[in-house]
Amino acid sequence: MSGNPTALYTGTENLEVMEAAKNYNNFLATLVLGQVRPGDATLDFGAGTGTFAQRVAQAGHAIRCIELDPVLSRRLAAAGLKVHASIDEVAPDSVDYIYSLNVLEHIEDDLGTVRALRTRLKPGGRIMIYVPAFQSLYSSMDRLVGHIRRYRRHQLIALLRRAGFEIERGRYCDSLGFFASLAFKAIGNNSGRLNERTLIFYDRVLFPLSHLLDHLLGRFLGKNLLVVARRSDG
Repeated sequence: MSGNPTALYTGTENLEVMEAAKNYNNFLATLVLGQVRPGDATLDFGAGTGTFAQRVAQAGHAIRCIELDPVLSRRLAAAGLKVHASIDEVAPDSVDYIYSLNVLEHIEDDLGTVRALRTRLKPGGRIMIYVPAFQSLYSSMDRLVGHIRRYRRHQLIALLRRAGFEIERGRYCDSLGFFASLAFKAIGNNSGRLNERTLIFYDRVLFPLSHLLDHLLGRFLGKNLLVVARRSDG
């Protein structure tokens, strides 16, 4: 999501490896679907390989995708999903709910992007943003997939407020992942590529425990950050 609509996304290989993270993906799908109401017009901003858009569609909800990468866009269309190449193709005041998973960190003008998303929401419409947390965790993996930044909770909340959103909740996720990411940065490979075997071990053994610990630690630390907000017209 670099801003160049013809650019190929450099992290596709890691996206495909992440499809093996069943517990993690189920967690994200629960977050996404937990915000969808019957009849909602829903938008997946930065749909990637379509892992979550397909789950929304399978649950019987109307879903559209925005994906800049032409290869990924064709893949989404082949899966039967409606795809736009740009937010400009979505009419203002036409969407009830937008979710964006690990996308905003790729975009230079994150404030302009969030403002553009706000205008596509109906009054009172909701947005859920999930991004990598803590710049101190920035590693070779971030460089490989084109991350410009990682966020702190107060930074993302302030950004959304500047764009005209009212914050409903914000917390860190995957507290053990914070320490795993520190370890990857210290001793991991320089290529930034994920090791599928290590990923599966973490997903099956450690992520469920991490999810439980988030109830205690989610205000303070985590590998990722979740914020849910509502379009404010006051």
